[in-house]
Amino acid sequence: MKDVLNRLINHETISSQEAKQILVNISNNKYNQSQIVCFLSVFMMRSITIEELQGFRDALLDLCIAVDLNQYNPIDLCGTGGDGKDTFNISTLASFITAGAGVNVVKHGNYGVSSSCGSSNVMEFLGIKFSNNIDFLKNTIEQTGICILHAPLFHPAMKNVAPIRRELGVKTFFNMLGPMVNPAFPKNQIVGVFNLELQRLYGYLYQKTNKNYSIIHDLEGYDEISLTGKTKLISNHAETLFEPKDLGLSVIKPNAILGGDTVASSANIFMNIINGNGTEAQNNVVCANAALAIATTKQISHKEGFEMAKESLFSGKAKASLNKLIELSK
Repeated sequence: MKDVLNRLINHETISSQEAKQILVNISNNKYNQSQIVCFLSVFMMRSITIEELQGFRDALLDLCIAVDLNQYNPIDLCGTGGDGKDTFNISTLASFITAGAGVNVVKHGNYGVSSSCGSSNVMEFLGIKFSNNIDFLKNTIEQTGICILHAPLFHPAMKNVAPIRRELGVKTFFNMLGPMVNPAFPKNQIVGVFNLELQRLYGYLYQKTNKNYSIIHDLEGYDEISLTGKTKLISNHAETLFEPKDLGLSVIKPNAILGGDTVASSANIFMNIINGNGTEAQNNVVCANAALAIATTKQISHKEGFEMAKESLFSGKAKASLNKLIELSK
């Protein structure tokens, strides 16, 4: 590690194979905490290369506890986080709306690191059980249209890094990796990223897969469609610029989609929206994101997906999916 750190400090980059081996070594306790902190810090101060990102991704996919759920043709809705916007849990809500619309979801998530409340914080607060048992996961997806893949249960290799990430409390390259290392290897995916540079890297790596995908970067700085302005979308079909008016919607203010400052307040916002009592801005944002997931999986238009998403939310189907998942967790 000393040699690698010296090279990185001298502004050199590492190869894909070296990046992969370093993560394998971290998982095998070959480095001390100070070395790991130093290694993570380098990538907070400079851009990551495609080769490095690919190596880190390949290591985590090789080391993960894989679950085969491809028979359900599911989609994952997962953002990198790290956008510093402190929105409510948009992609998690959108996941239940997507499930309620009849599109199966394998939601990869974790506790918040650079935000006050991650997907797993809310799910746990609401009583949802985390498991890597394949029978439990299949049962939940069959009965609710969704299963929750809590990252630490599927990526034991990262147990040495988790406490360091918590203590640092800022985004690291692990934020960049989260959406790419879903242990179910879903063929459909919505990925939100926190800047245009990372969107370009993701686009390059996803071109080499056989996935249906939409990679999102909202030009106001969000890692999801925020409706506060324009959003750049890169899919396996095209690059487009989305605007709220494309769905017949108005631009909203950033404070309309702020989240809670505690897990309890975040869960309260979550339940308010899924119960159909969200504000117009909140409802439109979650439905716009769910719509893209529905459209990506079904290969229909975003507008058609939006109508299905609204029906899922306001008919109570999304809430029914959540309620059944909570029931199965008991």
